[in-house]
Amino acid sequence: MHFKIKVMSKISKHKNELQLADTESENILFSNVAQIIEKRKFNAISAVNSQIVLMFWEIGMYINSAILGMERAEYGKRIVVTLSRQLVAKYGKSFEDKNLRRMMQFASQFDDEQIVVTLSQQLSWSHFLVLLPLKTMEEKLYYAAETAKQLLGVRDLRHIISRKAYERREIANLQIKPDGDIPFNAFKDPYLLDTLDLKDSFLEGDLEKAILLSLEKFIMEFGKGDFCFVESQKRMIIDGEDFKLDLLFYHRELKRLVAIDLKIGRFMPAYKGQMELYLAWLKDNEMKEDENSPIGIILCTQAQRQRIEYLQLDKSGIAVAEYWTKLPPKEQFESKIREIMAEARERIERGKLLGTSNGQKQINYFLEESSDESDDKD
Repeated sequence: MHFKIKVMSKISKHKNELQLADTESENILFSNVAQIIEKRKFNAISAVNSQIVLMFWEIGMYINSAILGMERAEYGKRIVVTLSRQLVAKYGKSFEDKNLRRMMQFASQFDDEQIVVTLSQQLSWSHFLVLLPLKTMEEKLYYAAETAKQLLGVRDLRHIISRKAYERREIANLQIKPDGDIPFNAFKDPYLLDTLDLKDSFLEGDLEKAILLSLEKFIMEFGKGDFCFVESQKRMIIDGEDFKLDLLFYHRELKRLVAIDLKIGRFMPAYKGQMELYLAWLKDNEMKEDENSPIGIILCTQAQRQRIEYLQLDKSGIAVAEYWTKLPPKEQFESKIREIMAEARERIERGKLLGTSNGQKQINYFLEESSDESDDKD
């Protein structure tokens, strides 16, 4: 009797295992089929959005060329109103007068069809409406490229525009010379770390801890999709002595390790030697064969940009940027960013007059490939 119960128990257990296996297989089957459906739905929506964008661009381009051929400007304005009424009657409110004028503005600003075709695969018409009021084409293309790369929604796009991501990237680029080892478009200056919710008085350890607790937000500020976290307090033994790097990241597009050193207070020239030591160790001990030389960024609360210029840190593969843990009111923030950019441009012009500036590379944020031309000069 005892043997029979034992056998029946084994049979029951085996049936349960088979049922679990069947359930697991069903779950996997459902998950895979669901992925196919979601992928195709996404592709279908993307295709529709792309065709809508291209249709609006083509309409705007055609109206612009038609009105350009009309000698009387007033008649050109009236014809748009008339056309709008006819289109609304047949196709609906999407073709109201104000929308037709947006299409004309869109075609006028984005006059390169190939760029529009490429961007339409990632950006919706709502994205382009956010980009149209921006002042320069460089800004529009930068934010378009960031939207495509990071798959930003319209709200996220508005957010990075309000935080002056383009201007802060420009400030960082203005500090890099073409013959330096820091690639263009790799960093921003300043970095906005207000999302870390730090108190007014904090230590370097508090900052590092806050970054690690809000790592996703920190990576979003540095560049989503580009920066991957490797390690904190990276230990390096040099001449029998322990050294520790605050944060180590990897930049996928640049194929480089990125060393980040956190400092409270003003930038000090001694920080250069410390970072050079870290980068040399990383190159000898951590760099893979298919990677480029590590680069470093020193984050300070005050950058001391003239000292940085004299030290020519970019030639050592080092960048310096400020970080702000509190975001000023909008007007004050925008004014401060303009002031920093103006000072950077003034230093470049002064360097040209003195013959110490190598000039700046002209950057097309949409068309330019990865900054591999700035790779190592081993």
